[in-house]
Amino acid sequence: MEENCLQQLEGLPAGVKLFRGKVRDIVDLGDRLLITTTDRISAFDRVLTTIPHKGEILNRISCSWFSKVTDLVPTHILEELSPRTVVVRKTRVLPLEVVVRGYLTGSAYRSYQEGKPVSGIHLPKGMRKNEPFPQPLITPSTKEGVGIHDEPISEAEILEKKILSPSLWEQVKEKAFALFKRGTEIARKRGLILVDTKYEFGLSEEGTLYLVDELHTPDSSRFWYASSYEESLAKGIDPRQLDKEYFRAWLLSRGFQGNGPAPPIPDEVRLAVSRRYIEAFEAIEGTIFRPLAENPEAETQIVLSYLEKIR
Repeated sequence: MEENCLQQLEGLPAGVKLFRGKVRDIVDLGDRLLITTTDRISAFDRVLTTIPHKGEILNRISCSWFSKVTDLVPTHILEELSPRTVVVRKTRVLPLEVVVRGYLTGSAYRSYQEGKPVSGIHLPKGMRKNEPFPQPLITPSTKEGVGIHDEPISEAEILEKKILSPSLWEQVKEKAFALFKRGTEIARKRGLILVDTKYEFGLSEEGTLYLVDELHTPDSSRFWYASSYEESLAKGIDPRQLDKEYFRAWLLSRGFQGNGPAPPIPDEVRLAVSRRYIEAFEAIEGTIFRPLAENPEAETQIVLSYLEKIR
C-alpha cells in the first residue's frame, strides 16, 4: 500500500509541518495549507489500501466543483499546483461533517429500518428504500480522527453542546442547502442524481465562513444514474451508482464493519474500484479521463519547489 504520497520531505523550513490524514498529505505553511490527495482509500473510518488514480480523480473533480460554487460561498482554494496538489487558505475547521441527503438510502435507510431517528430527525412511516425526501435533509455527524468512528449528531445537540452558535449553524445550513441545490442541478445535466453528500466548513481569523475539504466527489457523495432510477425504484432494487458503496459492500460481504483486522484486499478489487472512480470522473466531468499526475517522487519535487519558491 502506498503509505505516503509526499516522500522524503526532510529539512522543511522553520514553522512548516507535515501531517498525514486518512487520504491526504498536508503541509502546514502557517496561513496556508498545501494538500496532496493520495490514492489511499478509507471505509468505516479506517484507511485500508490504495486505489490507482484515485487521488488525482478526487482532486480534479473537487477543484472543478469548487470553481462552480464561488458565487454561493467562498472556497479555501488559492492555487492548483498539480493534478493532485492544491494550496488552500488555512481556516479553523468546524468540528462537524454536514451531510445533506435527498433520498432514503445508505446509513439513513439502515437507521430507518431499525426504527431509529436519523440525526434526531423522525422520518414518516411507510417510506421505501431509495425514495426521495419531500425536501433535502441535513444529518450532521461529528468529525473524528483516524480510527475513530464519526457519530451522528442532532441539531438540538449541536446547539445544546454549543458546538456552533445558533447564528453560525443557520449560516452553515443555508450554505449547505444552496450547495446541494447547485450540485443537484449540475448533476442532472450530466444524467446523474446527487443522492447525498458531505460538506465541511471553516472559519477564517476574520470570521468568514469558507467551504473546505472536498466537493461532490465520489468519496464525499453518492450519485445515481438518472436513467436507471425510476425502473429500479419500481423493482425495489438499488439504482446504478457512482460511489464507493461497491468497496463498502465488498468489505461487508466479508464480515468487516470497521472493527478488528481488515480482510486482505486483492488487486482485482482495487482495480475494480479504480475503474469505478474513472467512470465517476467521466460521468461527472463529461470528459474522458487521461491521467496527468506524477508519481510520488515527482509530486514530492513539485512540493519542494513550491516551498523553495516561497522561502
